[in-house]
Order: sequence, then structure tokens, then C-alpha cells
Amino acid sequence: MTERRPVLSSIVRRTWLILLVAAIVIPLDQWTKILVRRNIEKYDYIIPFPALGEYFVFEHVYNYGAAFGILQGAGPVFIVIAAAVTVAVFYYALWHLPENQRLIRVLLGFQVGGALGNVIDRLHQGYVTDFVKVGVPGVYYWPNFNIADSSIVCSVIALAVVILYQDIQLSRRAKAEALEIGAAESSEA
Repeated sequence: MTERRPVLSSIVRRTWLILLVAAIVIPLDQWTKILVRRNIEKYDYIIPFPALGEYFVFEHVYNYGAAFGILQGAGPVFIVIAAAVTVAVFYYALWHLPENQRLIRVLLGFQVGGALGNVIDRLHQGYVTDFVKVGVPGVYYWPNFNIADSSIVCSVIALAVVILYQDIQLSRRAKAEALEIGAAESSEA
């Protein structure tokens, strides 16, 4: 029993932040979708902020595809993909992600929460409820989306920026160290 405690403690220490963020995203996503289903008829819309007019509306639609309406009809595939991504995130967090990488853990929590928020819809309804619609009336609207979609997309973009920034910083440090070593070696000669 004493051997299990350090392992369990390590698992909790490495995953609690991901789980916490996901535990915030999932209920928020589900709550907003419930509000939309109860208050806006399918294909109808409301203007939540009159100052923005029809540039930003809540329109109730069903999405049988992926984020932003792509790959319509492949819903069951997305359940498998979401499960695989969730497993991969936790595997990475447990075995490869340094414990001090809290921001990356938060971003991974947004991804897991978003993926599972949409999986809940797919399992209960067979489709995802999307409702946020932004664009220029009469010109172009971005495909409708929801909190889960936003959570996934924004965290993927932020994760790319963080990883790129960390890589640049690491590269700069490596160059500086190489210059210092080179300078030290040339002064010894």
C-alpha cells in the first residue's frame, strides 16, 4: 500500500490542473448549450448585445461535424478522436511534461474540457449544439461555434505560441552558452 501512495501522489500532482480546468470548461459549455436549447428555437437567433447588432448573434444550430462545421456526418469518429486526444494529453502530462509547466497544463485542460464538452453532446444528442455566430451581415459569417470549440481552438493557438516562445528562449540560451564556451576556450589557448 505504501508503494501506491507515491505513484498516486505523482499522478495527482501532474494532472490536477488539467482536471481542474476541464472541470470548469465542461459545465460552462454544457450550461450555455442548455440555455440556447431552452431559449432559442433551432435556426432562430437573438442579438445578445444590441450595440453589436447582427455582427455578433446567438443562432441555435446543430453540428454533425467537427469544430466550425467541418467534416459533417463524421460524429462517431470525433468521439474516438476526443478519447485518443484525452488519453494522449494525460500520458504526456504524466510521463513527459515537466512539473513546472503549469501554463501548458492549463492549456491542455482547456483542450480536454472542450473535447469532452462536445463528446457529451454527441453521446446524448448525436450532434453538437453550436450557437455563437460572428461576421459581417450580408457578406460573410464564420461558421457557428460554442464554448467547447473556442476552448479547443484558443488553447491550441496559445499552446503553439507558448511552445514557440519557449523554443526561441532555449535556442537563445544555447547560443549564449556556446559563445561563452568558445570565448573561454579561446582565452585558454
